[in-house]
Amino acid sequence: MNLPLFQTPRKIEKQFAPSAELVLYHGDVTDLLVAVPDNSVSLVITSPPYNLGKDYESRVSIERYLEIQAQVIAQLVRVLREDGSICWQVGNFVQEGEVYPLDILYYSVFKKLGLFLRNRIVWHFGHGLHASKRFSGRYETILWFTKSANYIFNLDDVRVPSKYPGKRHFKGPNKGKPSGNPLGKNPSDVWQVLAQDWETCLWDIPNVKANHPEKTKHPCQFPIELAERCILALTNEGDWVLDPYAGVGTSLIGAVMHNRRAMGSEKESEYVKIARDRLTEYFNGSLQVRPIGKPVFVPTGKESVSQIPAEWATPSLGIAT
Repeated sequence: MNLPLFQTPRKIEKQFAPSAELVLYHGDVTDLLVAVPDNSVSLVITSPPYNLGKDYESRVSIERYLEIQAQVIAQLVRVLREDGSICWQVGNFVQEGEVYPLDILYYSVFKKLGLFLRNRIVWHFGHGLHASKRFSGRYETILWFTKSANYIFNLDDVRVPSKYPGKRHFKGPNKGKPSGNPLGKNPSDVWQVLAQDWETCLWDIPNVKANHPEKTKHPCQFPIELAERCILALTNEGDWVLDPYAGVGTSLIGAVMHNRRAMGSEKESEYVKIARDRLTEYFNGSLQVRPIGKPVFVPTGKESVSQIPAEWATPSLGIAT
């Protein structure tokens, strides 16, 4: 196991205080935000409830759902610094077989509050429920909004190796000199995260299912790596990272791993306990974490589960071994 980057124990506070470094609030985010000063948070990162009728959420109309979320987002914008960002990770809401793309529906909520969309990042994963009357969903999206035109973006922390590092200027005053940046190039807005490759806004990061080392009881847990990449690019050390729907503490762990201050709120007591336990395990070095940039496993075709079953290999099915 690769040990996390930052392991100096921090006290896990139950309430926000200016002197705190790590806050896990058991309750509604609106109650937590009452104590948080204006313009104090560098990054809000979360995966909000999707209105899908999970055990921890009640299903309401999509219109009412967005109204409730808009009220919360307005308070998040209040506490966000002028150079801060919001990363809002969502999937789709499905009702009677019809898909409602939440990222598109959320866009107007953020625009009415004066925010600016910088990227719409696609997070791709290879496993999930299999649909029978539509194609199986294998992606979610992250809407990256900023509060102003002057925002934190640590490009050097996310550069990728140049494809042609030896390329040189062929004319002008710099003729013959290297034309690229020695630290690498700026990734495009299509990212495929495979072995540290950010080149292609498609992030191929495994979702937290089955044998994933970070799996807990939470049914919609997202991986620490997803939070890490946003935290590294959009905050500096010592900045506040806020997750209004903290779940089992994934965003908080990603923040403390990279020496940021972190706070989150969660209404479900079971998830608060899991989050607290995971943070404690992180600080004592026993938390199982999938390393950032680790390549996604690609079957070789030799595994037994990769072989076509003998009973399928029949002329009537048109399948050959």
